[in-house]
Amino acid sequence: MRQYQICIDSAGVYPMGLTPTEKGIHVSVAAAAKECSLLLFSPEKGRGEKQEAARIRFPEAGRHGQVWEMTVEGEGLQQYEYAFEADGKRFSDPCGRSFLGNEAWGCLENGERLLTTPVSQPEFDWEGDVSLRIPYEECIVYRAHVRGLTKDSSSGVRNKGTFAGVVEKIPYLKELGITTLELMPVAEFQEIEMPDVADGNPYGDGPKPTGRLNYWGYGASFYYSPKASYAGTGRNPAMEFKQMVKALHQAGMEVVIELFFTGRETPAAVLDVVRFWVREFHVDGVHLTGQAPAWILAKDPYLTDTKLWATYWDDGDKEPGYQKNLGEFNDGFLVDMRRALKGDEDQMKNLIFRSRRNPAGHGVINYMATNNGFTLMDMVSYDRKHNEANGEENQDGTDYNYTWNCGEEGPSRKKKLVQMRRQQLRNALLMVFLSQGTPLLQAGDEFGHSQGGNNNAYCQDNEISWLNWKLQKTNRELLAFVKHLIAFRKAHPVFHMKEEPKVMDYRAVGKPDISYHGVNAWKPEFENFRRQIGIMYWGPYGKKADGTADETFFVAYNMHWEPHEFALPHLPRSQQWKIAFDTSDSSGSGYYEAGQERELENQKRYMVPYRSIIVFVGKPAPDQGKEERRRKNAKPGKTGKPAKAEEPEKTGKPAKAEEPGKTEKFLKAEEPGKTEIPVKAEEPGRTEKPVKAEEAAKAEKPVKMEEAVKAEKPVKMEEAVKAEKPVRAEEPVNEAERMTQEGEADAHI
Repeated sequence: MRQYQICIDSAGVYPMGLTPTEKGIHVSVAAAAKECSLLLFSPEKGRGEKQEAARIRFPEAGRHGQVWEMTVEGEGLQQYEYAFEADGKRFSDPCGRSFLGNEAWGCLENGERLLTTPVSQPEFDWEGDVSLRIPYEECIVYRAHVRGLTKDSSSGVRNKGTFAGVVEKIPYLKELGITTLELMPVAEFQEIEMPDVADGNPYGDGPKPTGRLNYWGYGASFYYSPKASYAGTGRNPAMEFKQMVKALHQAGMEVVIELFFTGRETPAAVLDVVRFWVREFHVDGVHLTGQAPAWILAKDPYLTDTKLWATYWDDGDKEPGYQKNLGEFNDGFLVDMRRALKGDEDQMKNLIFRSRRNPAGHGVINYMATNNGFTLMDMVSYDRKHNEANGEENQDGTDYNYTWNCGEEGPSRKKKLVQMRRQQLRNALLMVFLSQGTPLLQAGDEFGHSQGGNNNAYCQDNEISWLNWKLQKTNRELLAFVKHLIAFRKAHPVFHMKEEPKVMDYRAVGKPDISYHGVNAWKPEFENFRRQIGIMYWGPYGKKADGTADETFFVAYNMHWEPHEFALPHLPRSQQWKIAFDTSDSSGSGYYEAGQERELENQKRYMVPYRSIIVFVGKPAPDQGKEERRRKNAKPGKTGKPAKAEEPEKTGKPAKAEEPGKTEKFLKAEEPGKTEIPVKAEEPGRTEKPVKAEEAAKAEKPVKMEEAVKAEKPVKMEEAVKAEKPVRAEEPVNEAERMTQEGEADAHI
């Protein structure tokens, strides 16, 4: 046995675990024991018991409380693997950078096997890699399990169930439009379920394995090492994880990892772990689950550029001037939006709250499905959980899922039922991606992955949890819908503003940034029995990358089991409504490509089918000036009737008034200086220029809509224009007065 020199470096400050020095290694470990030793093992050959090569006892002088430390100097140390022994009990280094002995997933023998850590860790060339720091409003999150993502034979990758397999799926993620990949726990954990050991070390001596697999990875972990069985080679998981992060960054995608803490860790230890993953593995964010002191991490200056997700953040957690890096991750959005989707009472207030929410101090992660609960497909296929395969008599998992099976539990071949489920899936996806927060898509939901009604697949390392990529073809329309929806959201900044909409026209651009409507425009209704609401997004409040204004959108939500007619808010005269999404479209894809949106026959009102969402977009109307010139130049006597005012409807029928029963008024001359604001809602065909007396007389078109139908005689000069002199410019009216003139504004929410 080789001889090594042991010394105490009182001048240096070292982290826990093993640290290389100029002449050897420095070792620090926490152990509540009377004596502690460093064990060195020769590299393992085969799968036999590891052979101990050296045993080096920690000197008592190097003990500080429960921490033992020493510096070991000598040649040949780099060739060994190491572990520790305290009072006769062997254990692995809690701060080990990688582990050998757990390369094979789900091997029951590994439950009691001692894992060792190589003394030497290879260097990695990051080639200038840095964090991407994508703002929350621009993120599209894809949440996945490393093993489950590619383990199924249908995945089409060579390295199934590994970090390398994730790399092989980068082209797919990029085509889908993903910007941020969240990975469920990736730190080394024991998938062989073992009863807890008193000291928190799942690899220590204890009872025999239960035989149940911890598939998700929530539990005590070795926090400084990626999981060995997620590496293709199994011998160097740290290198493979770094290669994955580097490849994702090169493709323009962030990496967020989930870290689960049991509560046994000190706040200082948690902080050190999070810092380590940011520094060593270049992760862009950490999702804190379990019991983590989130408030300490929120105030850490080292992590101000790192996305930190937790269940809840207090406004006081964020110091003024810091970058917006905190993110709220909880089921609030899921619960409220699922209840609205299935048509529960008194949910419209929750719908508009969740769709608008985007706090100034932190981001919000919006999702309708995650690993803990039903998938999106199961959300529309099951009313109750089906966890029989877990072996716990279906007693595990939550009973509160807020789902509706659309009329039949489980899979069905009924055409109408299948169509309703497809419609509800489209509704759910629109609810997520048209909300102001950060949308999250659980892996597989884009092509209808199902777990057979299992809402707690924590121990299902099989086809229940593995993604079946053949569903890409089976549900190709759903996948195409998701791709289009993600691209649509990215293209229109009104759906992902930097700041939460204020429901007011604070820039004086004509309309509030966001407004709410009921059956009648500008009159939202929030009684308990209401299951329909309209939301208008005013285009000028969404600035595109080139500085131009976004388009205006009106989203009509009808979650009722009956159809409802919506009055469409007025657009500027140069625009008209078209349909961009129609989730009730049973014969098509549910969406229309940009530039090919569906025309409307009636620009005033639209009947929205039951349980559906219609997205209207304001598009340029036909050249009204050209049409006006054509009418003026037309030869008289051809029809014997005066020219009608231009109407947006294709049918030629006069449009219905937006608000029936409203008193008709004669048209006033438009005040100069106003832009794109119709003086009267009932006349969309008039130009935006101020009306001059002589032009009003020339036009010979009636002022009232009913006169255009009933009467053939032109409007008298004195009725159209009361004064021969030009209209005097007046002070611009305020927003409320203008809305009243238009008949559009009674209340703003």
